[in-house]
Amino acid sequence: METHKEIDTRGLNCPLPILKAKKALADMASGQLLKVLATDSGSLRDFQAFAKQTGNELVEQQTVGSEYIHVLRRR
Repeated sequence: METHKEIDTRGLNCPLPILKAKKALADMASGQLLKVLATDSGSLRDFQAFAKQTGNELVEQQTVGSEYIHVLRRR
């Protein structure tokens, strides 16, 4: 999947991955995709809640080994 921006939050625990994603999305245009790399297992549910609360679309979530990949579409 082609994304417009990628941030690496590996090694960071809640709420830092969400805060960094929020900051990155603020600098993006509507419809653009943000890819977030994380190692915090809680980030799966955190990004689901974040998407519901902010209106950004959670396009994809996947687990690759001990890493979690989240793709958000800016509202």
